[in-house]
Parts: sequence; structure tokens; C-alpha cells
Amino acid sequence: MNIIICGAGQVGFNLAKYLAGRNHNITVIDVDQNLITQINDRLDVKAVCGHASHPDVLKRAGVENTDMIIALTHADEVNMVACQIAHSIYDVPKKIARIRSQSYLNVSGKGLFTDDNMPIDYIISPENEVAHTVSRGLAVPGALDITPLANNRIALLGVRCTVDTPIVNTPITHIPSLFPEVDFTIVGISRGDIKIVPKPTEVLMPGDEVYYIVDQERIDQSLNAFGHHGDTTKRLVILGGGNIGLFLAQEVEAHYPHIRIHIIERSPERAAYIAQKLSRTIILNGDALEGEMLLEAGVQSADTVVAVTEDDRVNTLATVLAKRLGSKKTMCLANKTSFANLVISLGVDAVISPRVVTVSKIMQYIRKGNVHSVHSLGESFGEVIDVDASSASTLVGKTIQDLYENHKILIAALIRDNQVTIPRQSSTIRLEDRVILMLAPEQAKRSEDLLGID
Repeated sequence: MNIIICGAGQVGFNLAKYLAGRNHNITVIDVDQNLITQINDRLDVKAVCGHASHPDVLKRAGVENTDMIIALTHADEVNMVACQIAHSIYDVPKKIARIRSQSYLNVSGKGLFTDDNMPIDYIISPENEVAHTVSRGLAVPGALDITPLANNRIALLGVRCTVDTPIVNTPITHIPSLFPEVDFTIVGISRGDIKIVPKPTEVLMPGDEVYYIVDQERIDQSLNAFGHHGDTTKRLVILGGGNIGLFLAQEVEAHYPHIRIHIIERSPERAAYIAQKLSRTIILNGDALEGEMLLEAGVQSADTVVAVTEDDRVNTLATVLAKRLGSKKTMCLANKTSFANLVISLGVDAVISPRVVTVSKIMQYIRKGNVHSVHSLGESFGEVIDVDASSASTLVGKTIQDLYENHKILIAALIRDNQVTIPRQSSTIRLEDRVILMLAPEQAKRSEDLLGID
């Protein structure tokens, strides 16, 4: 697929790197020559210096033969105009734009982003996506992340192992004998800087961040294997009242009426503004790095504390302090990936990367043929793919064991005759099965051939 990416910032750079590694032809546009030089030096893509909203720059980037344009610059207006020009002048089939301003997103009436007005097929709001990611996890005790798959029939969960986790120091193949009442498939393990697509003999260790696939109806039973059970979040403290903090509080107010919410916001003006936007959230004006303020917000008895200020250092220190004061679960927003492992080593439960969340969301729209969705677990990790088994696919007629040993494809779940199944090593893929699988990064370039993607 020929794809133009407008914007060579963190998200644009990493998306270009990700897609180029999957046999897409990528062109990146940015007005900053330093970023363009960096792209040329580090990635096997075409790079064009110029304003992404200018027709002549788009033409130099090859827009006339482009299948998709993804506008990710820091300016909403540039992203919208680039997509409009790509549609109106060059008939680009698919347009994706990052839009941050709520003024554009919340236009009343018919709506702004329609074929008749602003023809953008998919809108990405990083702040909203991060808020959605955190919100989903509030309903599931112990989960660091939860992603619905296959029309909400199946879930991808992320949990962390500790020394008290029942299945720690246990080979994956032994887990079913310990917990026969529930089936799930572990598809990824993050162990510090090491990302693992596990073999059946892999042993789980304390500190591992484990990702697994399970039937949506059996999430609670699966969490018992990781030592997580009991009530969901009832007390939530949000550190930072910016857009993410506000969106998260609004979503919780709308969908979780049983959760009590406190927000700590440093700016008096911002605190007053978000107080007008929220109906049952308690707003505290103060510094999230002050112990007395954290205690006033109730972090010592909070089920979850989420730090989403614009400063990674404040988020790190505040969540570490909240954890030491007694918070059960802490989550920290980190724009810089260098902070992630440091934060986890200090006892914080989960790191939220806007870059990873945004790239993963975009990947759900970049799919073809018999692929329903693609979900990235992060850079250099791999991707979970929801795909129909077609006659052209390597999958059909193969056993789960054969697909892993000979093709490095980890089959996590099947939907056959409308029933969700966690397959055994001897199970065989049939034509028209809906398959949830994990592909390691080294297999990504061959994904279209392996999966029979049209």
C-alpha cells in the first residue's frame, strides 16, 4: 500500500518505521528539515520537506498514486486541509487525521467530518484514546490494559506478575492443570527491555507484563490465575486536569456511576474550568507532588491513581509517591519511552504511552481484505491480528503446533460456528474460521502471504 504520512514527530516517525517494516511504501512530509534528515538517515522511506497542506508538496510526495494519507502534524488545520486536498484534487481513497481541538470534534448538528463537509474517514484524538484506554481498565481489577476484539467476543488483557502471582515461576504449558476452569492464551511477555512472543515452555517471572487472549465472558476467571479478584475501582484519583484528565473524568462520570473521582490540578484557572465541565468530580487546586495534597485527595485509600499531567517527571514522581502512600494501582503517562522501564522499576503498575496508543489505533484502520483488525502491542513487540481464514491462507489445514513451529504464528483463539474456542496444540484451522493470532515483528513482512490477505 502507498501511504503518505504528514508529520515526522514521535508518532509520525514511529508509524513510518512500523509500516515500512510491513512492506508498505511510505512517504513522510514535514516542514522541519532536521526531522526530514533524521527520517532519511534512519528509515527506509521517502522523505519530503515542505508544508503538508500545500498541493505542490503533496504532489512531490506522490499523492496522485497514494492509497492513504495519514495527517499527524501538530496543527489540526494543516491535517484537515491536507486531507481535503488529497480528497478533492487527487481522489485519495482513505484519509486519517489527528484532531486535538474539541471545537472541531464537538461541532453540533450534522457534524464537520462528513463527505459533504470535511471528507476525513477516520479521526484520531490522542487525548481521547488515552482516556478510553485508562477507562476500560477501571472495570477489570488488576488489568493494566484491556482491548476488545472480534466484536467484543474476545478480549486482549495486560496484567503484571508479582512474587504473589499464583502462576509465577510456572511454564505456560502447566497453567491449564492449575486452573482447569478457564482457558486463555498468553501472546506476549514484556520483561524489562525484552519483548517475548512466548514458547509453550516459557516460564512466567515476577515483574513480567503479560498479555493474553481470553473469551470476554471468562475474564473474571482468567484474572484469578494472576491473583486478581474482588471489586472493581470505586475510588479514582486523577493527577492533572488537562485534556486527558478532563476526558477521563467525563467518561467515568458517564459510564461508572459507582466510582468516586478526585482531580488535582495545579492551575487555578484550569481547575475552575474543569469544575464547570464535571458534575460529580471533586476538583482540588494544588501540586500533585505535595504529600499533603495527595492525602487530601485520598490516594492512601484509592483503588486507582492516574497521573496525566504534561510533564513526564511530575507523572513519575507523583505516582511513585501515591504508591508509597497506599494506592492499590498506579498508572503513569509517559511521552518519552526512556521513562517507561524506570517508572516500572520504581513500583508504578503501568505506563501509558500516547504514542503507542495512537499508533495502535491507526493500525486498526490500516487493514485489507479478510483482516478485521490489527492491534500493536508496541514497538519491536508484535501485533495481534483478527483475520478470517481464507483458501489462500497458510493457516487452513494446519495444526496450532505446526503453525508455531514452522511459521512462528501463535494462534490465540478461534471463532467457529459462532463459538469462541481457545485451541489446543493439536487443533486444526478450518476454512472460514475467524482467527485471533499473534505475529512476531520478523514475520510482519510476510503477513499478507501467510494470512492470504487479498
